[in-house]
Amino acid sequence: MIKPVTYFKDSLKVEIFNSAAEMGKASADYVADVLQKAIHSNGVANLILGTGASQYPLHDELLGKDIDWKKINLFHLDEYIGIGNTHPASFRRFLRERIAEKVFPGNVYYLNGDAGDLNEEIKRYSDLLRRNPVDIACIGIGENGHIAFNDPGVADFNDPEYLKVVEMDEACRNQQVGEGWFPTLKDVPVNAITLTVPAIMDCKYLCCTVPDERKSDAVFNTLEKRIDTSCPASVLRRHKNAVLFLDRFAACKLPQVKPS
Repeated sequence: MIKPVTYFKDSLKVEIFNSAAEMGKASADYVADVLQKAIHSNGVANLILGTGASQYPLHDELLGKDIDWKKINLFHLDEYIGIGNTHPASFRRFLRERIAEKVFPGNVYYLNGDAGDLNEEIKRYSDLLRRNPVDIACIGIGENGHIAFNDPGVADFNDPEYLKVVEMDEACRNQQVGEGWFPTLKDVPVNAITLTVPAIMDCKYLCCTVPDERKSDAVFNTLEKRIDTSCPASVLRRHKNAVLFLDRFAACKLPQVKPS
């Protein structure tokens, strides 16, 4: 493996790898180390796993790690409103089929986007997160710079809430079509429940994995432009224990990457 390009942008550590597979191995090592230390110190670890195609390299490696999954409480970042947990795009289904049914965590706390009372569901999940401070959250960055479903138009770096209902912008919804989760734009729900930016920033550690050239503009804006909600992921530069793992394609527009 070629040694990664490593540097800091403000407080955010950035590591650039030659391939998504190398990125996945390094990020899984990082996450497993945090989880094992939390279990050693507290007897349990609280983990948020992001969903979607960008997380495959991390998940594939993490599932093979020697982790006592029975001591893991698993949470997720967001969920579409109005779709059931068997829908192909459901993040509950994603976590259940790709993670929970393979390693059987001690507890899996699903966010129910089809709950009858969304306000009550938000309160329930917010209370769970506050009672179980998150040791590490594994997230990605959207093509529009979002983290979770905090798109530029709804992201609030000082949000008083831990979760909220948001309206997803068209760029975000088009990404879901482009990744194959929905057949057309009209099939993508307009609204979702998401962890807010402060809820993500409250996590003790953050692992952000971003492969693929289609994310290169978002990566450039995250690292090279000012920290503000026009690119919500830019706030990661304020977190004291966050690492951004990139492959060379996602990083191709950064000044630290030489053209091949």
